[in-house]
Amino acid sequence: MEDQEMQLKVKRVTDKFTENMYVLANEPSVALYRLQEHVRRSLPELVQHKTDMQSWEEQSQGAIYTVEYACSAVKSMTNSSLYFKSIDGLLRQAISMKEQISTSQGRSAHEATPSPIPPATPPHPPSTSS
Repeated sequence: MEDQEMQLKVKRVTDKFTENMYVLANEPSVALYRLQEHVRRSLPELVQHKTDMQSWEEQSQGAIYTVEYACSAVKSMTNSSLYFKSIDGLLRQAISMKEQISTSQGRSAHEATPSPIPPATPPHPPSTSS
């Protein structure tokens, strides 16, 4: 009887061992299958997110470039106040010279133009011719 019991116990142990070996042998493949399944489902969404992010990055880079360019333009404008003061002085000089030229031309034209009313001449006495 002990021999039969021993054989039964050995059979149970070997069956359990075989079952465990089967599970251990197949478990990695099941895990890899589940992983593959997960990747197959989530990959299209991840690709879409990646393209969206790249698009947003491009737009952001464009906006950053625009802002940096605008900042540099404003800085150069603040540095150009010296040039604007110089231009203002030159314009004032030009206006002053133009007014001087206009007034001098007005005087010379007034002196050179004859007056529209002839000067009054005294009447001549009647001539006596006989």
